[in-house]
Amino acid sequence: MDRLLRATEPVIAVTAPPGYGKTTLLAAWAERCESPVAWVSCDRIGDDPESLWSAVTDALGTEQAMPDIQSLLDPDRRRVEHPNGSLVGVPPRPVAVVLDQLEALASPDVRRSVAAFATSAPAGWTLALASREELPLPAARLRVEGRLLEVGADDLALSRSEAAGLLGAAGVGLSDAETAELVSLTEGWPAALQLAALSRQAAESSTSRPFSANDRLMSDYLRSEVLDRLSRSQRKLLVRTSILEQVSGPLGDAVAGGSRAARQLDTLHRRTLLVTPVDGEGEWYRCHPLLRQLLRATLRAEGPDLAARLHARAAAWFEAQGDPERAIDHAYLAGDTEAFERLVLETMEPVWASGHIHTVERWMELLGRRSPQPHTPAMFAHGALIFALLGRPGDAERWAAVAEELPATGTLPDGDTVEGTLAYLRANLCRHGAAAMRRDAGEALEGLGPTSPYRATMIHTQGLSYLLDGDLEQADASFAHAYDLATSLDASPVTALVLAEQVQVAAAHDDWTTAESLVKRALEVVARGPYAEYWTSALVFASAARAAARRGDMPEARRQAQRAARLRPLLTYALPVVAVQALAELARAYLTLVDPSGARAVLEQAHGILLQRPDLGTLATAVRELEERVGQITAATPLGASSLTAAELRLVPLLPTHLTYPEIGERLFISRHTVKTHAGSVYRKLGVSSRAEAVERIIELGLV
Repeated sequence: MDRLLRATEPVIAVTAPPGYGKTTLLAAWAERCESPVAWVSCDRIGDDPESLWSAVTDALGTEQAMPDIQSLLDPDRRRVEHPNGSLVGVPPRPVAVVLDQLEALASPDVRRSVAAFATSAPAGWTLALASREELPLPAARLRVEGRLLEVGADDLALSRSEAAGLLGAAGVGLSDAETAELVSLTEGWPAALQLAALSRQAAESSTSRPFSANDRLMSDYLRSEVLDRLSRSQRKLLVRTSILEQVSGPLGDAVAGGSRAARQLDTLHRRTLLVTPVDGEGEWYRCHPLLRQLLRATLRAEGPDLAARLHARAAAWFEAQGDPERAIDHAYLAGDTEAFERLVLETMEPVWASGHIHTVERWMELLGRRSPQPHTPAMFAHGALIFALLGRPGDAERWAAVAEELPATGTLPDGDTVEGTLAYLRANLCRHGAAAMRRDAGEALEGLGPTSPYRATMIHTQGLSYLLDGDLEQADASFAHAYDLATSLDASPVTALVLAEQVQVAAAHDDWTTAESLVKRALEVVARGPYAEYWTSALVFASAARAAARRGDMPEARRQAQRAARLRPLLTYALPVVAVQALAELARAYLTLVDPSGARAVLEQAHGILLQRPDLGTLATAVRELEERVGQITAATPLGASSLTAAELRLVPLLPTHLTYPEIGERLFISRHTVKTHAGSVYRKLGVSSRAEAVERIIELGLV
C-alpha cells in the first residue's frame, strides 16, 4: 500500500493468480487516493472497446473529461472529448482509472485500446490494472521509461507472521513449525491459507490431517478457478506432466505425447500465473505445489498404470539428454528395475566423486526396497566401497554384508562380472590378511573387463599384500605395473597413491633420493585436480611430511602433516591397509617434528583399526615399534591441533558453519551431548575458550 501511495508511475499493474487480494489491494488504495477514481469491473461489461470506455466514462461522471481513445490510437488525432460531446484541451484535474478483473476482456481490440491508453494517458492520470493473466501492456517499454509499477504474487503472498495472524484471527492455533509448513505448501497464497483456516475450523480436533490440495474446499477452488478454465489439451498436459517437478517444452512433449508443449506452457503461464518459469529464458516451468497436488490426484484417478508409463518416458528422455540422476529417479518410479540398476551402476561413482554422497545413499536405500536382480550385488558392493572411502565403516560393512548374501552371477553392462566385483570388494576390505587379500585381488582381475578402471586398484592391492608380507621386490613390481595402468586410464587419485606406495618401498631401502623424487611427483598429481580431499591423498601428504621433516624443512613438514591430518576421519578399518600406512607415516613425521602428542593420537587411531583388522603383517609390527618409541618419551608436551582425534577432526570443519550442536549431531550421526564433549576437547587442544575463538584458530592452522 505504501508503494502504491508513493508511486509516481502513471501505470500500476497488479497481476497474480486468483485469491491473492488484487481487488482488495486496489480498493484500499482507491479509498486513500487523492484523485477521483473511476472503477470498472471488467467481468460486468461487454468485450469490446466501446463498452469498456463507456463504462469508464460513466464511472467518471459528468464532472470529469475522458480522453478520446481513438485519438490515442491515431497520432494525428490528439484531442479530448467531454462525455457530453464537447471537446476540451486538457482534463480539468487528475483522475485514477481502475480496471479490475481485466482478464475477462480478451478481444484484440480491447487489449490494443488498453495498451494505447497506458502509453498515452494525459499527464497526472493513473491507470491501475488488476488481472489474473498477463496484462496487455508494452511492459518492456514502460519499464525503461519508468512509467510502470508492478505488483505480483510474490508481493501479495503472506509471510509466516502474516499467515499466523490470519490463522489466529480465524481461531486456528498452529505451532510455529505447522505454520511454516503450511506457508511453504501454499507459498503464502492468501486464498489457500484462508481455506486452510476454514478447513481446520471444520475439523473435529486440532489433530486433523495436514492441509493439502485434496481438501474439499481447496480442491473445489482449484477446479473452479483454474482447471475448469483450461482447454482439454492444456489440462491433459498439466495432468500428465504432474509427475515432474519441473517441465520444459521438449520434456512435456516426450511425457504427454504431443508437439506443442512449449507454446502451451507459455500460454498457461500467461493465463493462470500458477504455472511459473523457473529460469530466465522461460524454458522450464513449474506448477504451484497445491495445483500439482491436485493434478497428481487427477492422474491417479485416470488409472494405476498411467503414472508408471509416464515416468518411463521421462527416464528415457533424461537419459538421452545426458542427465542420468533424474533418469534414475524416474526409472525407479516407473518400476523399471533393469534401467534403474544399470543407470545407478554407471553413475554412482562419478556422483560420489562430485560430492553428492546423499544422492548415492538414497539410491542404495531405494535399491534395498526392490527384489534383488542379477546386478544388485555389484551395486551394493560399489556402494559399500563408497562408504568406505567416506570413512563410514559401519555403513560399508552393512552394505558389503548385503552384497555377499546374494547370488554372485552374471555380467554387468561394462563387462565386469558380478563375481569379480564382489572379489574387488573383499580385496579392498582386507578382512583376513595378506594371503586372502592377494587371492581376492587375483579373482577380481579375472572378472574385471580389460578396460575396467578398477584393474589398477587391484594390481595396487596385490602390491599391498606383498608389502604386508615383507616382500619389497614383488611389492615394488606390482606398484610399477599399477602406476602404468593408472596413468593410462587417467586415474589420477590412484596414480598419486601408487607413487606414495613406491615412496614406502624406497624409504624401506633407505633410498631417500628416490623417495624425495616420488613424493614430488605424487604431490604434482594431487595438485592437478580436486584430489586434496580424497582418501587416496592421505598417504601422499603423510609421506611428504615425513620426507620434509627428514631433510630439515620443518615448516613444510608441518604443512603437509596438517593436510594429512584433515583426512584422518576417512582412515578407518573399512580400508585398513592404506589407512594404517598413512597413520604410521604421519606418526614418523610427528616424531621427527618432536610432537609426541600428535604421534600418540595417530597411533591410537591406527591401534583401533588393528583391533578390527589384526592380520596386517608388517604394518602391525611397525605400529607396535612406533608405539614403543613414543612410550619412551617421558617429557610432558602440551596438547595441540595434532593431538585431535579422528572424531574431533570430523567436527572441526562444521564449527565454522551456522549449524547448531544438535544440527551438527544429526550431520555426524551422534548425539548433541557427544558433539558438546568433542567440541570441549577441541577447544582445550587448540587453547581457546569459545566457538568463535576456535573458528579463528582452525582457519589460522589450515584445518579447514
